[in-house]
Amino acid sequence: MNNDNKNNDIKVEFVDENGEKVSFNVIEETKINNVKYLLVTEKSDPAIESGEDEEVAYILKDLSEDSSADAVYEMVEDDKELDYISKIFEELLDDDVELS
Repeated sequence: MNNDNKNNDIKVEFVDENGEKVSFNVIEETKINNVKYLLVTEKSDPAIESGEDEEVAYILKDLSEDSSADAVYEMVEDDKELDYISKIFEELLDDDVELS
């Protein structure tokens, strides 16, 4: 994870299935049953940055070993897990966001 000190934004780089790096901004993080989850968004779309469109958010799950120096994340794709974790993030964000 890279820490950008300008705005105290936390960023994480993710390698997609095509091997390309994608940078995400971390909105929130939580730990459930000793598993760390990140709520992230990609702010590369000018329409999103100008407020003309809704932002797309993703939930990443930390798969790395405790002894590992690097974090390994995967997108949460299981519907039950995604629904459960989404509700947790909605509560953490004080209903400012709706995850669907």
